[in-house]
Amino acid sequence: MAAEAVKAALVQFPEVSGLEDTLAYDKDELILNLTPQGQALGFTIEALGRELRDRLNGIEAATYPDGQRSATIRVNLPASELTADFLDSTLMTTGAGVYVPLADIVTVTRQSGFSALRRENGQRIVTVSGDLSEDDPARAAEIQRVLADEIIPTVEADFGVVSRVSGLAAQEDEFLDDAGVALILVLTGMYLCLAWTFGSWTRPLVVMSIIPFGLVGAIWGHYVWDVPLSLFSVVGLIGMTGIIVNDSIVLVSTVDEYSVKQALIPAIVDGVSDRLRPVLLTTLTTIIGLAPLLYDTSSQSGFLKPTIVTIVYGLGFGMFLVLLVVPAFLVVQSEIGRAIAAFRRGLWRGPRGISRVLSAAVLGVFALTLGPVILTGQLADAITKFVPSLAEAPARTVGFLLFIITAAMLVLIGYGVGRVMQRKRATPR
Repeated sequence: MAAEAVKAALVQFPEVSGLEDTLAYDKDELILNLTPQGQALGFTIEALGRELRDRLNGIEAATYPDGQRSATIRVNLPASELTADFLDSTLMTTGAGVYVPLADIVTVTRQSGFSALRRENGQRIVTVSGDLSEDDPARAAEIQRVLADEIIPTVEADFGVVSRVSGLAAQEDEFLDDAGVALILVLTGMYLCLAWTFGSWTRPLVVMSIIPFGLVGAIWGHYVWDVPLSLFSVVGLIGMTGIIVNDSIVLVSTVDEYSVKQALIPAIVDGVSDRLRPVLLTTLTTIIGLAPLLYDTSSQSGFLKPTIVTIVYGLGFGMFLVLLVVPAFLVVQSEIGRAIAAFRRGLWRGPRGISRVLSAAVLGVFALTLGPVILTGQLADAITKFVPSLAEAPARTVGFLLFIITAAMLVLIGYGVGRVMQRKRATPR
């Protein structure tokens, strides 16, 4: 009844077709009901069902080992007794040992039944499946929302069942989760290889920075060809990542080689000029090789079109982005590196370097430990017990003032310790 309710609710949508369930009505089922005489004699439907099942299917009397296998002894009724009038000729034994005909204690009703009942984790299940047209993605999404938010909760409440929505959408979500893990592993492995090759932890970030920009070209290609993003688009994205990073590696390696003998900006200009032809050839050969599949209109290659569009347009946009964005990131990395180096020199050198480090460390420990206690007013409540005049002030205000005063004292103490240590280091021995 729950399956039929789901199908009846979905059949009103013209975008849904091919609705069916896994309960096949292809066998006759015999329904037994106790008569008043059977109830008076003490019979129950459960006991009668087990008894008749044993008589029709046989019982397992014993099991014994037979070499490397096991043998089973089954006790069955003779085939001559399993006739069409079995229910009329069968005798059942009462609790007093009296034999009575089965036809006198039960009534038999014949109706259509199921050929099999499916179970999962001990629970009976039925699957309702159908096809959802994706000609209008917004309409398809609306139907899925109605199914999940309205139809399924109503069926669960009316029939006391538990449901689970699956299908292509669930399979796509599972694939995307696996693809996301695979992409993270690929990027991690790529980063480690580049870090080992360049001998730097930051230079691989410049090389791999082109990957998100290649995705822009892939999305634009899907828009131009009116192809929806799908599982094959993710596959193409992973393949495009490896190709576009190769172009970035070639450019960065050339710039690093030229920067040994000249300044960074001239090295970037010369490197981009020299690597223009290799990057252009790598991109064109890949795009021209995939062009026949891109313009193929056969149904056999239709499912590959998202992958082809992702690679072709991702590489096409990536070629220009490699020659423009990567050099810009090289300059940005150089500027940030100089700023960090200057900060380190100012922090560790000079007369106040040691005192700054000590003050920052002490202040950080203080803020992480006693800071929350002071700011929440807990310490202020304890102080007002000894200084009643502060009781009228807000607890948070008192706590904030105490925090500022204590932090300033710690900074001064750290500065003084640093100056003492510096003087000891400057004293000649």
